[in-house]
Amino acid sequence: MSTFLELLAETQTTAEQPRVTPIREHVQHTAVSPTASVHDDQIHALVQQLFFRHESKPVRHVGFAPIDPSTTTETLCLEVAKALAEEDRYDVGLIDAHPDSVPLQTRFQIPSPSRADGNCPIGPRLWLVPRQSWLPDSCGQRITDQNLSRLRELTTEFDFSILSCSPVSWLTASIGQACDGLVLVLTANKTRRLVAAQIKDQLSKAQVPLLGTVLAERRFPVPQGLYRSL
Repeated sequence: MSTFLELLAETQTTAEQPRVTPIREHVQHTAVSPTASVHDDQIHALVQQLFFRHESKPVRHVGFAPIDPSTTTETLCLEVAKALAEEDRYDVGLIDAHPDSVPLQTRFQIPSPSRADGNCPIGPRLWLVPRQSWLPDSCGQRITDQNLSRLRELTTEFDFSILSCSPVSWLTASIGQACDGLVLVLTANKTRRLVAAQIKDQLSKAQVPLLGTVLAERRFPVPQGLYRSL
């Protein structure tokens, strides 16, 4: 269980480093706040640990999957994809791999491409890959080996790809086998340690690589002195 709660299952060398990489709840402000700066630093630290510090095997194509059905990960996936694209050396794909959710194009208000299954450029060296590219509407909830093979092909079109997945299920496990592995998204004050450990074991039995965990919806206390300056 100890390695499960460490990103990339690596031993922490600094006592102050968190055992789980925390990602704060997205806050929309026009001005850059100290908390927003901390959040950006966390995203870049997550990208460095996940993609650039794994010595045993390169990690390039990763699915993010929440444990709790009420937890959304689309914004987190977009932020990770943007951080990778900002390196300005890699082509990055944000892949809609959640068959049951609102399409990422709709969620982020991105105009649809001329072809329903075409990639949408959403930033320098960053593309959104719509769900129809690997899962036609006619498939419904039926995910075939052909669909997963197409999904695997889509990941190889990019140097790095981020897959926004549904909450952990048999389908998520199948999608995890189509990429380098999964990152589980735990929810602060909601995800139970026992449930997380059980899911870890289930993914291991399904031979799905577990690359690490991220703690979402963590609340950061604001010191009293800062309230006076807000």
